[in-house]
Amino acid sequence: MRRKPIKVLIGKPGLDGHDRGAKVLARALRDAGMEVVYTGLHRTAEEIVQMALQEDVDVIGISILSGAHMTYFPKILKLMKEYGLDDVLLIGGGIIPEEDARQLEKMGVDRIFGPGAPLEEIIRYIEEWYERKMQKEEAAS
Repeated sequence: MRRKPIKVLIGKPGLDGHDRGAKVLARALRDAGMEVVYTGLHRTAEEIVQMALQEDVDVIGISILSGAHMTYFPKILKLMKEYGLDDVLLIGGGIIPEEDARQLEKMGVDRIFGPGAPLEEIIRYIEEWYERKMQKEEAAS
């Protein structure tokens, strides 16, 4: 059975107006064979999760440089839980201190990638997660 491409939503919440990194990542993910949806700038947590639902994505990637990560990630996690997106990978990147990254991962964010994280590392992380997810689904059917 041929698998569908991994579908990733890249979100930019809040007032953060710097999207170069998000666009570079989106291109790298596309080049790796993934389908990418970019939310554009200045989205609310609600808009991001609604777009993830509408687009039926496998992964939500949040890019945040504004310092509001401890506000937006908990909101996104709460909304994902409310809408039953338990099988969607949530990752993040940007300017997030290590201590905050550890706290976010304890809260349920799957992984935080810091500034300068190699694109190959992010791609590999998503692909390996997706492979595990598909193996579980195939075993269950």
